[in-house]
Amino acid sequence: MKPRFFASLLVTTAISAVAAATAEEASPADVSPAQPVIPARSFNVKDFGAVGENASVPNTDAFKRAVEAVDKAGGGTLVVPAGTYFTGPFSLCSNLNFHLEAGAILLFSPDPEAYRGGGPKGFRPLIQISNAHDVLISGSGTLNGNGATWWPEALRFKAEANARHASSNTSPRPVMVAFTRCQRIRVEGLTLTNSPVFNLSQSACQDVTVEGITILNPADSPNTDGIDPKDCQRVLIAHCRIDTGDDCIALGGSGGTLEQDILVTDCTFLHGHGCSIGSGTASGLRNMIVRRCTFDGTETGVRFKSARGRGGLVENVVYEDLKMRDVGVAISVSSYYENTPIDSAMGRERPEPVAATTPRWRNITIRNVTAIDCRKNAGLIAGLPEMPVEAIALENVRIAAPKGLHVVNCRGITLRGVGIVAATGPDVIVDDSVQGLVRSK
Repeated sequence: MKPRFFASLLVTTAISAVAAATAEEASPADVSPAQPVIPARSFNVKDFGAVGENASVPNTDAFKRAVEAVDKAGGGTLVVPAGTYFTGPFSLCSNLNFHLEAGAILLFSPDPEAYRGGGPKGFRPLIQISNAHDVLISGSGTLNGNGATWWPEALRFKAEANARHASSNTSPRPVMVAFTRCQRIRVEGLTLTNSPVFNLSQSACQDVTVEGITILNPADSPNTDGIDPKDCQRVLIAHCRIDTGDDCIALGGSGGTLEQDILVTDCTFLHGHGCSIGSGTASGLRNMIVRRCTFDGTETGVRFKSARGRGGLVENVVYEDLKMRDVGVAISVSSYYENTPIDSAMGRERPEPVAATTPRWRNITIRNVTAIDCRKNAGLIAGLPEMPVEAIALENVRIAAPKGLHVVNCRGITLRGVGIVAATGPDVIVDDSVQGLVRSK
């Protein structure tokens, strides 16, 4: 099949009209998660033996004693004053505000044996919160995960896994902060840096707020996702600055609870792979907005990623009012994550049977986007032959890139006010597999 250019595509306007109307009707609403309610009691971690004046003195037991005291009292605020507190892993309880004052640094042990037992692949998180409610982590302090001790082995593991085409190339490591099956949780103000792997994870949680935090990891630190809400409902991520070595934000679960009602707003993304949905989307996702965000130097801006065997239905998603500079790819919607070259995806393969884990994308709107100095290409929108991308609209999008936008296996696509300047080749390349493309000024 030969690609054809948008200028010749005055086809099936009714399909796109219906698709655009459907997307408009299904536009998600803003999100206001319920907030944690914390009792008025106050505790100081130093009263339980914590030492912040000597970075080699372990404070693990002091943190555990302090949290136990707050829990026994029925909740309250646990204050960590300025200082550097060397510690191993510990857990938080319900009805707790874990508050790091300015100048407070938690420096986590680099010893892998400190984290053995529990958690994914045998490592427990640095800070773990499970089956809890009304939890706030606040203040202007810093969590330092000592990740540099973990990354060399992780890079070696990744290289070997890629060489043998393994299904996973992520080595076992502890997550920095992990919420699991929690309700009414909030993280605000902190800096998270040098995480061994994911920085802030929420799994199967409801009413999640993350606001005004900073995440700093080297650009080459492996698998150091910024914020990962999985199988969560009612999630607000706002005013965060994320500079990391993998997805800045990654939604998408692997077969748990439907993810829905998510708002990401007024964030800045630097190094990293952008604001992503996937690669696991088997849980399904519905009703998400990404709004007023800046992407400066990320690998990707708008990113949807999944693959056969890892997919589910993702619908009613809006990315709007975005500014991008020096990104690799501005827009990527792909059902071929990490297992099929783009050339193979361009309408040349036979459809496979549809299964529950077939990726499905529908009712997606990307509007009011400006991307300058893209490093690779404007983007890719690639569904599967057995499951095309359905009802996708690009509105008021301006992109400057070395190459244009590829579109393949889509049904009902609208390009309204889209201007792409490609240094070489056409600005938009549309495969014969696309049905119902309409372009207007």
